[in-house]
Amino acid sequence: MRLKLASALRFPAQEGRVPNFVGAERAAVLLSELTLWKRAKAVKVSSDAPQWGVRYFALRQGKILYLPVPHLRGDKCFVEIDPERLGARALRALSLRGALRFGRLVAPHEMQPVELIVCGSMAVTRQGGRLGSGGGYCDLEYALLRKDGKVREYTPILTTVHPLQVVDDRIPMRGHDLPVDFLVTPEQVIAAPSLHPRPRGIIWDLLAEEKIRAIPALRRGRRESRGAETPRRF
Repeated sequence: MRLKLASALRFPAQEGRVPNFVGAERAAVLLSELTLWKRAKAVKVSSDAPQWGVRYFALRQGKILYLPVPHLRGDKCFVEIDPERLGARALRALSLRGALRFGRLVAPHEMQPVELIVCGSMAVTRQGGRLGSGGGYCDLEYALLRKDGKVREYTPILTTVHPLQVVDDRIPMRGHDLPVDFLVTPEQVIAAPSLHPRPRGIIWDLLAEEKIRAIPALRRGRRESRGAETPRRF
């Protein structure tokens, strides 16, 4: 991996996981200085290690923070961390373990409107293409929230990355893949042009049956979509 060769990785560094890069805290500082971040009252942030600083600033600045439950297990597949409700305990919820202990499990329809999203990434392009860790969960999280009206078409999507994660190679983007609007490195903020359309919700044809069966929110969403398509009898 390019980051490993450049000694830009730090613990925990695991293959197949979003890399915990040197300078992640500085990238979080730059992100927290953006006007669109300051305006957001509720944000969804990756639970990956390099986004720890982003979660820290969210809670220190009084924002409602949402984290996804790993693999979107359970009907309540997000964790809500409300610093006003938790007080001093809020900062103990920065890790996923702490979030699950001190936060409140919520279903997508129970969430506040999410005004900004921060993803973890394996690689990104200056055009907004993004490569995740391969599970597609960040894409699914967005699709679930879009279905329930908790994010809008123009909700800002950002990622914090090391400069070596910004690649020149084209990243293939399918209809369900989530592009980013801003790339934040420890040195700069890069605005990406809107070359890749966002998914408008769940694209059922691109989901494997085993994935739908494994995620309760998807099973419920499919039942709802099928019910909406069934004409009522009078």
